[in-house]
Amino acid sequence: MIDLKQFKNLQLHGGFVIKDIKLTDDPIVDAIGREAVAQTSAVVRDFRLLIRSGLSEEELSITLYHEILEAASVAIANPPDAVVDFNEADFERAAQNAHKRWGSASPANLNLLLQFHGFKGE
Repeated sequence: MIDLKQFKNLQLHGGFVIKDIKLTDDPIVDAIGREAVAQTSAVVRDFRLLIRSGLSEEELSITLYHEILEAASVAIANPPDAVVDFNEADFERAAQNAHKRWGSASPANLNLLLQFHGFKGE
Protein backbone atom coordinates (compact mmCIF):
# COMPACT_ATOMS: atom_id res chain seq x y z
CA MET A 1 0.00 0.00 0.00
CA ILE A 2 1.11 3.55 -0.67
CA ASP A 3 2.53 5.20 2.45
CA LEU A 4 1.10 8.71 2.50
CA LYS A 5 3.73 9.92 5.00
CA GLN A 6 6.29 10.03 2.18
CA PHE A 7 4.33 12.86 0.54
CA LYS A 8 4.09 15.19 3.53
CA ASN A 9 6.23 18.31 2.95
CA LEU A 10 7.26 16.93 -0.43
CA GLN A 11 8.89 19.47 -2.76
CA LEU A 12 7.52 19.14 -6.30
CA HIS A 13 8.52 20.49 -9.71
CA GLY A 14 7.20 23.98 -10.22
CA GLY A 15 7.99 25.00 -6.65
CA PHE A 16 4.94 23.27 -5.19
CA VAL A 17 4.89 21.58 -1.79
CA ILE A 18 2.48 18.98 -0.44
CA LYS A 19 2.09 20.44 3.05
CA ASP A 20 -0.40 17.89 4.30
CA ILE A 21 -2.19 14.77 3.14
CA LYS A 22 -4.95 13.02 5.10
CA LEU A 23 -7.47 10.25 4.68
CA THR A 24 -11.06 10.68 5.82
CA ASP A 25 -14.12 8.51 6.27
CA ASP A 26 -16.33 11.58 5.91
CA PRO A 27 -18.00 12.34 2.58
CA ILE A 28 -16.15 14.77 0.32
CA VAL A 29 -18.03 17.04 -2.08
CA ASP A 30 -16.68 19.23 -4.86
CA ALA A 31 -17.42 22.92 -5.39
CA ILE A 32 -20.74 22.21 -7.09
CA GLY A 33 -21.94 19.66 -4.55
CA ARG A 34 -21.01 16.39 -6.27
CA GLU A 35 -19.50 13.51 -4.32
CA ALA A 36 -15.72 13.42 -4.76
CA VAL A 37 -12.89 11.01 -3.99
CA ALA A 38 -10.50 13.78 -2.97
CA GLN A 39 -10.16 17.48 -2.40
CA THR A 40 -7.04 19.58 -2.67
CA SER A 41 -6.71 23.10 -1.38
CA ALA A 42 -3.90 25.24 -2.72
CA VAL A 43 -2.61 28.31 -0.95
CA VAL A 44 -0.03 29.88 -3.22
CA ARG A 45 2.10 26.78 -3.99
CA ASP A 46 1.27 24.77 -0.86
CA PHE A 47 -1.14 21.86 -1.31
CA ARG A 48 -3.28 20.14 1.31
CA LEU A 49 -4.95 16.93 0.19
CA LEU A 50 -7.95 15.20 1.73
CA ILE A 51 -8.64 11.75 0.27
CA ARG A 52 -11.46 9.36 0.97
CA SER A 53 -10.23 6.32 2.87
CA GLY A 54 -10.82 2.80 1.63
CA LEU A 55 -9.51 3.27 -1.92
CA SER A 56 -7.60 0.46 -3.57
CA GLU A 57 -3.90 1.08 -4.19
CA GLU A 58 -4.60 1.77 -7.88
CA GLU A 59 -7.42 4.20 -7.06
CA LEU A 60 -5.24 5.99 -4.51
CA SER A 61 -2.37 6.23 -6.98
CA ILE A 62 -4.55 7.64 -9.76
CA THR A 63 -6.14 10.05 -7.29
CA LEU A 64 -2.72 11.35 -6.21
CA TYR A 65 -1.62 11.86 -9.81
CA HIS A 66 -4.91 13.58 -10.65
CA GLU A 67 -4.99 15.87 -7.62
CA ILE A 68 -1.38 17.02 -7.95
CA LEU A 69 -1.57 17.72 -11.69
CA GLU A 70 -4.87 19.55 -11.33
CA ALA A 71 -3.75 21.59 -8.30
CA ALA A 72 -0.47 22.56 -9.98
CA SER A 73 -2.34 23.59 -13.11
CA VAL A 74 -4.78 25.89 -11.31
CA ALA A 75 -2.42 27.22 -8.62
CA ILE A 76 -0.41 29.38 -11.02
CA ALA A 77 -1.39 32.17 -13.38
CA ASN A 78 0.36 30.70 -16.43
CA PRO A 79 0.31 26.90 -16.44
CA PRO A 80 2.28 25.03 -19.12
CA ASP A 81 0.65 24.87 -22.55
CA ALA A 82 0.24 21.09 -22.17
CA VAL A 83 -2.39 21.56 -19.43
CA VAL A 84 -3.80 25.02 -20.02
CA ASP A 85 -6.99 23.69 -21.64
CA PHE A 86 -7.42 20.59 -19.44
CA ASN A 87 -10.82 19.82 -18.00
CA GLU A 88 -11.73 17.27 -15.32
CA ALA A 89 -11.78 14.37 -17.82
CA ASP A 90 -8.33 15.37 -19.14
CA PHE A 91 -6.84 15.36 -15.63
CA GLU A 92 -8.35 11.94 -14.98
CA ARG A 93 -7.03 10.55 -18.28
CA ALA A 94 -3.55 11.98 -17.58
CA ALA A 95 -3.61 10.43 -14.09
CA GLN A 96 -4.62 7.02 -15.43
CA ASN A 97 -1.91 7.22 -18.10
CA ALA A 98 0.68 8.19 -15.48
CA HIS A 99 -0.27 5.18 -13.36
CA LYS A 100 0.07 2.89 -16.39
CA ARG A 101 3.36 4.51 -17.48
CA TRP A 102 5.17 4.87 -14.14
CA GLY A 103 3.26 2.66 -11.71
CA SER A 104 2.01 3.62 -8.28
CA ALA A 105 2.35 7.24 -7.29
CA SER A 106 5.56 8.02 -5.43
CA PRO A 107 7.47 11.24 -4.80
CA ALA A 108 9.66 10.62 -7.86
CA ASN A 109 6.68 9.68 -10.04
CA LEU A 110 4.68 12.77 -9.08
CA ASN A 111 7.66 14.86 -10.20
CA LEU A 112 7.85 12.86 -13.44
CA LEU A 113 4.18 13.63 -14.03
CA LEU A 114 4.70 17.36 -13.52
CA GLN A 115 7.86 17.39 -15.64
CA PHE A 116 6.11 15.42 -18.42
CA HIS A 117 3.38 18.06 -18.51
CA GLY A 118 5.79 20.99 -18.67
CA PHE A 119 6.31 22.06 -15.07
CA LYS A 120 9.92 23.09 -14.48
CA GLY A 121 12.01 21.89 -11.55
CA GLU A 122 12.64 24.09 -8.52
